[in-house]
Amino acid sequence: MKVLYVYCHPLPESFHAAIRVEALAGLAEAGHAVDLLDLYAEGFDPVLSPNQRRRYHDTSVNRLGLEPYIDRLKGTEGLIFQFPTWSFGPPAMLKGFFDRLFMPGVAFDLSDPHRVRPILDNVRKLAGIVTYGRPRWNAIAMSDPPKRIIKRYVRSFCGLSTPVGYHALYHMNVASEAKRRRFMADVRAAMTRF
Repeated sequence: MKVLYVYCHPLPESFHAAIRVEALAGLAEAGHAVDLLDLYAEGFDPVLSPNQRRRYHDTSVNRLGLEPYIDRLKGTEGLIFQFPTWSFGPPAMLKGFFDRLFMPGVAFDLSDPHRVRPILDNVRKLAGIVTYGRPRWNAIAMSDPPKRIIKRYVRSFCGLSTPVGYHALYHMNVASEAKRRRFMADVRAAMTRF
């Protein structure tokens, strides 16, 4: 399967970088062809400019400047997002990716505003790999926005029958080395089954 792996963390020495190594190894073991989209390393511009917002609904011009990213998104069968939770949401870089790429003609058909249709039907499987600095009960108290983004928001563009996996490490800042290693092993195993 062709997999687009959207990675969002600015530090190459981070725990997320170590998780990514294990996840990519698991995907390779399963024989998937992986397209790594490292938003920071590629210098993705997350800012939706005034002109881009003005042409957002015009499907004849809303893709301008984003064609390579859209081609990668539309050309994948599996879609994985890996990111830390900051302020109970994804980093601004990833939020900007959603703002700029999940638009009419790319992620959904808005030709009938009363019946919006998902059109990322090329995506057959979806997953999120997420860390939190706070305990799970804190995330639940805030309605766990990262989990909802992956399991509901992104999934809504692929179709509600799309299988979705969610792999979360809560309270990462106080997790023991053993717990962190166990999480990485679990992620790797999950990616071999993706």
